[in-house]
Amino acid sequence: MKWKMLFAVLVFSGADFAGAQIVAPSTDVLGAHLNYGRGCAACHAPHSSAHGNGKAVEGGSGNSILWGEDVSSLRGRTVTTGGGRFIEVLPSSMSATTPDVNGILTCLSCHDGNLAPSAMMRNRVYENLPPSYGNSSNIPTLIENTASGASNVSEHPLGLSAAVHCGGAHNWDCAESNGVIKMNGPASSKFVQSYGQFVQLSAYNNRAVVTCTSCHDQHRMNVVSVSSKNSGQPSGNYATTFFLRGPYNPASGTANSNQTSQFCRQCHGDLSNEMNGSTAGTVY
Repeated sequence: MKWKMLFAVLVFSGADFAGAQIVAPSTDVLGAHLNYGRGCAACHAPHSSAHGNGKAVEGGSGNSILWGEDVSSLRGRTVTTGGGRFIEVLPSSMSATTPDVNGILTCLSCHDGNLAPSAMMRNRVYENLPPSYGNSSNIPTLIENTASGASNVSEHPLGLSAAVHCGGAHNWDCAESNGVIKMNGPASSKFVQSYGQFVQLSAYNNRAVVTCTSCHDQHRMNVVSVSSKNSGQPSGNYATTFFLRGPYNPASGTANSNQTSQFCRQCHGDLSNEMNGSTAGTVY
């Protein structure tokens, strides 16, 4: 009898492990941000900031996170996001205290092909993608490369005016306080147990706003850590891609896997199963 019980426990534990798709990446977690072996020094310059990194001297760039890229062409520029629906005035200094300094400005110093003339990335993805994604050399990064050099840097809403709200027909049944969103409603709490809450929204003027780093962890390309703090799923390392902060594995071989959609639903509550009366959970 005891052996039968032990066997049942082992089978149950194995099912949890398989369901979680816990992974041990065989490649460096920095992925494409290894920058051909330069690694951390490609973005951060511990000695003399941008000047020490061989870039044009940009006063004060090293004052924040030892940033070693030149942001001089981006300071104070007006850009649009969300297909032109949101206007963002980039910080005029790396010393500004707004969340778009390290959440947008630093990202654009490498990822924009229009306003940052020395940007290393221009409308390309440099990571292995599933065959279903087509030609990996022609996948847009959402940082636009327009012929006119227009300032629309992202089709997705982004910036200090791109706020995430609670309540209403298009949002989660969550609660917001001082720019912090708590998924504590009947549907939103159920979603966190089913998938989790991995996005890191920034607080600005007591509102939760979207920056590049809300969805992307620039230091981990292919793996995300799951714990009881951010999900009801078994703890461990889960597969991801695009440097996304949550489980996002379009190469999953599981039938009806919906984890990529679940990532987007962290903010888009109106498109979730829970807010539409479906009992479907997360399938990895």
